[in-house]
Amino acid sequence: MKKALLVLVLLGLATALFAFDGYVTVYNRTGYDVYYLYVSHESSDNWEDDVLGSEILEAGDSFTVNLKGFSSPIFDIKAVDEDGDEYYFWNLDVEYNDFSLTLDYLD
Repeated sequence: MKKALLVLVLLGLATALFAFDGYVTVYNRTGYDVYYLYVSHESSDNWEDDVLGSEILEAGDSFTVNLKGFSSPIFDIKAVDEDGDEYYFWNLDVEYNDFSLTLDYLD
């Protein structure tokens, strides 16, 4: 029983040591205002909530998203601009912290 408890504690510590806690700053270089911004871990099967909430990411501005407790720094980003155009970026390594959203990612 004590060995099983020790193993669980060690696994919990190892997970905490290797968990990703960081952020990504998204720079809007599309020339259009972004109304919705979704940042989901690569392991997620769906988009998380809109991280902008009631804010708008205006053209030329940036927005920082805090990311805590994930197993890796690999995320997918989806943005929707003022015209309803969607931009996707898959498998972004946010360990580098900055990402420029450009027309190259327009779907």
